[in-house]
Amino acid sequence: MNQGNTAGVPPISDGATIIEGVAHNGKPCRIVDNTGHIDRAELETLLAELIEQKQFGLAGRSLAGGNTITLGAPDFTHMQFGDDLYRFILLPYEARIEAF
Repeated sequence: MNQGNTAGVPPISDGATIIEGVAHNGKPCRIVDNTGHIDRAELETLLAELIEQKQFGLAGRSLAGGNTITLGAPDFTHMQFGDDLYRFILLPYEARIEAF
């Protein structure tokens, strides 16, 4: 699965949980919990919400408010599951959850 620019994104770990889906445009997408600690049902719900919100697909982003647009650049933020905070990375057709 080609994810565009993956600079700063760790590789998928052996213990990762991967849930596959189909994006709004019919292309395959997935959510990857690289920690392997998040409940599968929570991951399935999150993937369904991301698909419904049309978050997957190639988009142009201006990183840090710059004047240059980069296609396929990942978005980085954080997300909380239970009491734990995780790094959340959105690539064109993959949502990745990483430990801080």
